[in-house]
Amino acid sequence: MSVAILGSLLPAGIPGVRRWMGANALAILGLVLFSLQRVAPAALSILAANGIFAVAVVLVLEGCRQFFGLKPAVRSAYAGCALVLAGIAWWTWGRADVNARIVLVSVFHAWIYAAIGWTARRHRPPGRRRYSYRFVTIASWLGAFGHASRGFVYAAGWGGHASLLHATPLNTAFLALGILAPSALSIGMVMLAHDRLAQRLERFANIDDLTGALTRRAFVARAEALLAQARRDRTPLSLAIVDIDHFKAINDHYGHAAGDRALKRFGRLMMVSMRASDLFGRLGGEEFAVLFPGTRCADALARIDAVREKSRFDRRTPDVDDADADAPRPVTFSAGVDEYRAGETLAELMARVDAALYAAKTSGRDRVVIAA
Repeated sequence: MSVAILGSLLPAGIPGVRRWMGANALAILGLVLFSLQRVAPAALSILAANGIFAVAVVLVLEGCRQFFGLKPAVRSAYAGCALVLAGIAWWTWGRADVNARIVLVSVFHAWIYAAIGWTARRHRPPGRRRYSYRFVTIASWLGAFGHASRGFVYAAGWGGHASLLHATPLNTAFLALGILAPSALSIGMVMLAHDRLAQRLERFANIDDLTGALTRRAFVARAEALLAQARRDRTPLSLAIVDIDHFKAINDHYGHAAGDRALKRFGRLMMVSMRASDLFGRLGGEEFAVLFPGTRCADALARIDAVREKSRFDRRTPDVDDADADAPRPVTFSAGVDEYRAGETLAELMARVDAALYAAKTSGRDRVVIAA
């Protein structure tokens, strides 16, 4: 089931999915070979089966690292695979010792499962819901605990000298764990992939791809929350509405591609000029809004005016302009600014600031005006 679901997600290009799919396919093959222990040669049902399962769990770890933006290759893990195969070969044909084989394989799997759990816990993207990442962490660490317990039991000699498929209570428990742990982990991989898809959809819904600003709907929703907080805490909050000057003329004269480059450059200029606490949104077309929490009107005006002055320079600024050198320059803007007044709604504040923006445009553009 996991192979089928992960296969359906391949076109989405989610990092790690291809490795997870390969790991599940190898796990299926490994389980089939394990089940042939009484009819197939040991080289196939023991050595090859354990080797395939070892590579499968390493692929899961690599997929997790790739999913979280880390370097996927783990050389130490593949060195561990080689060590496991060498040990199994020695304790099968050199000096037969079933318990030693079990301890070696258990320690290796416990190590890889613990690494998977740590990776999922340590690198969860900020702001994402914790459920999927906790599920993977807990499933991995339970798998690590089960394999470590199995290794300890057989190292202490409490498991006897039974092969994997002998029907002892310990073998039954550990075999069940060996089947359930990879299955739970496979479910966790699917959950992570779906969370990444949800993250992309949320970004498409909330972030304007061209400018990096919040969409109008997302901006209004977050601004309402910040306004309610300012009302509750009795702290200042200011709003600026910004409109790029003569944007229609840019589109008409240079073409829409040049207009898009101008919007992109303006968006990046705003992003590098804002504090982390400020809210930047695109209201539509060439009109933007900036919400300044904890800021008086005079301070908000000074900050927007500083950005306006910076935008007027007909020169390259490395922190803002890079591949957009052919966009029309200079690109100026007009803005209206005002501070939240007790008891008013966001719509009332926006209407007043919009009127100030209209006054800035009718009085010559390329200026910032405080609402009357």
